[in-house]
Amino acid sequence: MTERIELGLKDANAGCACCASPTDAAAAETSQSALAQDVFVDGMTCSHCVSSVTEELSSVDGVESVTVSLNAGATSRVTIHSAVAVDPSLIKAAVEEAGYTLAPQPS
Repeated sequence: MTERIELGLKDANAGCACCASPTDAAAAETSQSALAQDVFVDGMTCSHCVSSVTEELSSVDGVESVTVSLNAGATSRVTIHSAVAVDPSLIKAAVEEAGYTLAPQPS
């Protein structure tokens, strides 16, 4: 018979970042940043597009993290997490540097 060894670990229903539910991950992300600003980007079709936009936006001063909800071939939602408001002209420039365009905010 195998003896059970108690490791003292507790299940708090919060796994690591790759195992946490999307709502858990979003809550953790938001709690670290004071502001979350949504912008909408046209033209992204794949993970490489997401990576390009994320990289450019992440290099903007004040941006702590970027979350992209890809809508391939249509308008995608990009959430910029920051401690302070980020200049919209810098966001636009970063998106354009990645090769994409900002879309108007849906009504």
